Amino acid sequence: MRRRSKAPSSPLPQRDGIDPVRVRLPEDPEGGWATVRDYLLDRYAGAIGAGRVEGMLSGGRFVGTDGPVGGDEPYTAGRYVWFHRDFPAETPVPFPIGVVHRDERIVVVDKPHFLATMPRGRHVTETALARLRRDLGLPHLQPAHRLDRLTAGLVLFVVRPEDRGAYQTLFRDRAVHKAYEAVAPYDPAVELPVTVRSRIEKERGVMAAREVPGEPNAESRIELLAHRDGLARYRLVPVTGRTHQLRVHMNALGLPILNDPLYPVVREEGPEDFERPLQLLARSLEFTDPFTGEPRRFLSQRPLSGLG
Repeated sequence: MRRRSKAPSSPLPQRDGIDPVRVRLPEDPEGGWATVRDYLLDRYAGAIGAGRVEGMLSGGRFVGTDGPVGGDEPYTAGRYVWFHRDFPAETPVPFPIGVVHRDERIVVVDKPHFLATMPRGRHVTETALARLRRDLGLPHLQPAHRLDRLTAGLVLFVVRPEDRGAYQTLFRDRAVHKAYEAVAPYDPAVELPVTVRSRIEKERGVMAAREVPGEPNAESRIELLAHRDGLARYRLVPVTGRTHQLRVHMNALGLPILNDPLYPVVREEGPEDFERPLQLLARSLEFTDPFTGEPRRFLSQRPLSGLG
């Protein structure tokens, strides 16, 4: 088997903290693409329109290692082409990202509610990754794990690409102790602390996850910290990491997290209500550093509504 050679470095810099798209022109055994234009139209016209592709070509926005790519250049399989996609209009998230810790290997931040960890779907430049790359001048920064967009709190980013695998392995092997806090209704009939185990499934295209019969694949420990005026603050410790796990388990106990737009009822999509954030916070991260052997412990300073 022929080994693919390493891709060359991008000739385009990041834009707004986002890497350019890299395309490797595929093999063309049928001879369907005589020119670069033929291939680009075939691949992208359905998504952005033929006129937009032509405009990007004429504007020199498709770039190879030797400069702008002309649409009439002969098609060459294996050639690399880069371009910046057009970013969608995004509503700015009006909250800062707190930097809890920074050294030569990692950056630990206190992410606000409503800000996605990294680009996905309609959230691209208004993400923690894009903001931090721009604000800290760290173009190679990458997250070691993800935190749900609506959840606030601690996220670990890695400064150098060669270090990322070691920190990701900690999360994969459950060697990172994570604890969350949430505000939800208080019900004295719910006996706490409790460990909740269930099977959670999340279907593609369906916003809410659900519990189904079968072998448990999700486990959370729920503890009561304080209560007042019908609300309570809870400590949530996930043993596993299923999508929306803590939100699903709190809802299953009859204690849906305050301002949750999905549990127990899926709210219609609309403009973000920045005054009503989901009251779920990644409060602490603890692990042994894979490079230094040093014990690390970080705490979020963000408050939660009502019971703080």
